[in-house]
Amino acid sequence: MTPQPQTGTIETDAELVERLRTVLVRGSRRLRLTYTDENLSPTQLEVLAMVVRRGPMRLSEVAEDEGINPTMLSRIVAKLEDADLARRTSDPLDGRVVHLSATTEGRALHDVIRRRRNEALRSALENLSTGERRDLASAVSVLESLVESLNELRR
Repeated sequence: MTPQPQTGTIETDAELVERLRTVLVRGSRRLRLTYTDENLSPTQLEVLAMVVRRGPMRLSEVAEDEGINPTMLSRIVAKLEDADLARRTSDPLDGRVVHLSATTEGRALHDVIRRRRNEALRSALENLSTGERRDLASAVSVLESLVESLNELRR
């Protein structure tokens, strides 16, 4: 259990960073566990989710955004194609460019996963007080900005 700061104390940046990193990682892991698939890895499911959310993407964009090397991405995409969840297509204007898109089956699986994760969060929210829910609602926009800042660090 991560220790909570004492009331009236101010956390150091190092303490805040550690607590925030831990809660984000643990929360993400717990949400991932709401849907598991013995045939697909979490990384394969994350690649599928990205392509469903953003639409057809160049493989190079997927590799960069997910931080996956091209060889590993090729294996991931092959697995998604074998499962009929995604499809590679050549760019009509530049045959060297390959796009990745989700199939109907891929979008349907993504919807199932999203619903399960949303339901898990909805259920957890029910355990919070009205004040905690209000605090969390205020914090979401700050977390969105924080994540965007992390994205900017990679560029």
